[in-house]
Amino acid sequence: MYTGGHFTILLIAIIVDRLVGDPDIFWRRISHPVAWFGYLIDIFERTFNLESHSPRARRLLGTFAIVILVQFAVVVGHWMRMVLDFLPIVGVIAEIAVVSILIAQKSLADHVCAVAEGLRENGLSGGRSAVSRIVGRDPETLDEFGVSRAAIESLAENASDGVIAPVFWYAAAGLPGLLAYKMLNTADSMIGHRSERYRCFGWATARLDDLANWIPARLTGVLIALAAASLRGPARAKRVITVMWRDARLHRSPNAGWPEAAMAAAVGVALGGPRIYAGDVADEPFMNVSGGHSADAKDIDGAVRMFWRTMTVAAVAVAALAILLSI
Repeated sequence: MYTGGHFTILLIAIIVDRLVGDPDIFWRRISHPVAWFGYLIDIFERTFNLESHSPRARRLLGTFAIVILVQFAVVVGHWMRMVLDFLPIVGVIAEIAVVSILIAQKSLADHVCAVAEGLRENGLSGGRSAVSRIVGRDPETLDEFGVSRAAIESLAENASDGVIAPVFWYAAAGLPGLLAYKMLNTADSMIGHRSERYRCFGWATARLDDLANWIPARLTGVLIALAAASLRGPARAKRVITVMWRDARLHRSPNAGWPEAAMAAAVGVALGGPRIYAGDVADEPFMNVSGGHSADAKDIDGAVRMFWRTMTVAAVAVAALAILLSI
């Protein structure tokens, strides 16, 4: 049973990440922990995902790999928890540092803001260059509106995957839960997509990641609605809930549609629609189809403001839990 101290650590970590983020100067000297996860995942993938194996064998080996990797992360989290318990003050500081490193508020906002800045300073080519760092679709097929929508969609989806989900799993299961989630989510980004190489091997990873993000994705949508209420009044919040409930299931992902539909309604733009991945056209419907279809840098700015207000709402919720559990 976690106490108020657990949520106080989480609250401080959220604040630290918001103010400091991931300074490049630090990670030039040592690899980011997520990169360590990536090295391990790559070793398992190269060892077990062989073309000589049948599709059934690749699926079984992929399931075995992700179970071992997640279990390894849980064990590391438990060992860290045990070590830090013996170091009262230093241990608390170290735990705050670990949690803040694995939450991605500032780095996410910075990358999305870079897209708006690229559009303003260098036009379409600047926007395409910046958005290529945060989305998987071909940026050369995007016009200014497409670049702006892609940036807002990435912001909304990663608000869930990169911030609220890590916060949720740390709140629910401490360091073991946080590390297990980050291992799983990193694996999903590497091997969980539907390319020919990973369709079978990454099947279990993609399914487990969907399960791990089921609650956080919907929670993110609710938090966006609360943020919209505080910025634009209860009528906007009601529209966010209505659009999210109606349009979230239009997305090909069982989870990404919830924060994306919520953000679309909160900012007043249409998100989704046709896009190109690796030369293949995905003819997807729009979410919040009655919203503006000509998104631009100003809409990205508005989405970032909504994102930061959403993070503030989340931090207030964590603070309330810290207080309640300390009474």
